[in-house]
Amino acid sequence: MSKQRFASVWDAIESTAEEAENMKLRSVLLMALKSHITRNEMTQAQAAKLFGVTQPRVSDMMRGKINLFGLDALVNMAAAAGLQIEMRVVETT
Repeated sequence: MSKQRFASVWDAIESTAEEAENMKLRSVLLMALKSHITRNEMTQAQAAKLFGVTQPRVSDMMRGKINLFGLDALVNMAAAAGLQIEMRVVETT
């Protein structure tokens, strides 16, 4: 049995490269939002109000339920929190 190496856990568990890239972006945004909440000592209710979502939605985010969040939703919440998102696109070899 050969041991395969992956650059990311998402590369290992997702079916396609496209799905893996989407999950990588979503996980970065989710972690940034969780960090923002923690750093600012916000309650889930305060975060929900700021992000324009419900408190159960923030709870899902804090518990890492990444499959419940699309890229658009995470970008919208980050923008509502005053976070600036920078993106870099590089060609693979």
